[in-house]
Amino acid sequence: MKNFFTRFALLALVASLAACSVLEGDKIDYKSAGKAPSLSVPPDLSQLSRENRYAVPGGAVSANSYQTGMANAPGLPTSVNAIGDVRMERSGTQRWIVVNRTPEQLWDPVKDFWQESGFLLTTEQRNVGIMETDWAENRAKLPQDIIRGALGKLVDSVYSTGELDRFRTRLERTPSGTEIFVAHRGMVEVYNNQRQDQTVWQTRPVDPELETEFLRRLMVKLGVTQEQSKLLAATAAPAQTARIVSVAGQPTVQINEGFERAWRRVGLALDRTGFTVEDRDRSAGIYFVRYVPPNANKEPGFFAKIITFGQAGKADAPLKFRILVKGQGEASTVSVMNDAGAPETSANAQRIVQVIADDLK
Repeated sequence: MKNFFTRFALLALVASLAACSVLEGDKIDYKSAGKAPSLSVPPDLSQLSRENRYAVPGGAVSANSYQTGMANAPGLPTSVNAIGDVRMERSGTQRWIVVNRTPEQLWDPVKDFWQESGFLLTTEQRNVGIMETDWAENRAKLPQDIIRGALGKLVDSVYSTGELDRFRTRLERTPSGTEIFVAHRGMVEVYNNQRQDQTVWQTRPVDPELETEFLRRLMVKLGVTQEQSKLLAATAAPAQTARIVSVAGQPTVQINEGFERAWRRVGLALDRTGFTVEDRDRSAGIYFVRYVPPNANKEPGFFAKIITFGQAGKADAPLKFRILVKGQGEASTVSVMNDAGAPETSANAQRIVQVIADDLK
């Protein structure tokens, strides 16, 4: 009996110490709750060659040789922001990829990327360039202790990080190619009573580092090497500011950026904060969105939050609005219009403007 308790105590000690450790190396290992459908090539199509499908024009270049060449080239900038036809841009905490290829050329590689990363796609809208993953758990956050290692899959289903992530990818056509944006949304499981015997899922803050990491990995998928992608992701840019003002009684966000950059940033802010973007008209500077207002009579659970992520709450019908981005030289404004295109001054408009401004800061 004494030996039994001794073994039990040692086992518990090892488990508790190991629980504090996380798997070294790769910190991302997502596992979806669902099961991906089998993929097959239609009989009237031939399989594309994967050897040169994502090759960067001009061939691979190491980061060291690239930097050396840049240092020896007079009149050229020393900062690295592009490799081949892929580059990363940044404004504040927001980053995105610019690729000199059409959205049609990039759609399948991007879709493959998310499936290879352990996600299922719940939304695929080629007409608006949006794909969205399901909720998935980053299994790399689980403790890699001796007990779990020994029992493997038998106990693996019992472990949970208490966190779920979901990502929305938006491909936007430009005159020279495509801009790719990745927006993160997260949930965390918390106790909802003092006895701690019941839990609920609540939203957690957006993780810009996760967005950057997946953008970096996507660049690798598109032909950039690991070393080059890390170099591009490390480039810095000055943070931009956004503030709310009242223009003719209408709540408005002012951004100290021109229209092109403001348009990109507002689009990413809408993706991050969970608006459902039904359509967009870049020439007019309008995003057509759906919004679910908060219900004061409900307990604010995850799906009853101010903004839903790709779906509306069952009890509240979504409202349709237009988000207008208007350039004014080196500055831009963002305001809300109703479904008919008239200026919106309601409390909903104030909430929407506040959500966008908070993400743009």
